[in-house]
Amino acid sequence: LQHRVIDAWDEVVGNVVARYTTEKYIYNQTLHVKIVNPAVRNDLLMRRTELIRALNEATGGNMVISDIRIH
Repeated sequence: LQHRVIDAWDEVVGNVVARYTTEKYIYNQTLHVKIVNPAVRNDLLMRRTELIRALNEATGGNMVISDIRIH
């Protein structure tokens, strides 16, 4: 299920954000994402709750991640 969350990232955030994403991994139910553009990073920080919900729904509604850390 964790692989599904990571694979769903590009689809959930869209192509523009996906281009600025350099790393993705899950540790202790937290998705860690490295974003190289500060403006995109800020936008994602404001949308964390929405992203968590959308990524969990992409796995069939399972609670795979509980938080997102954007670096």
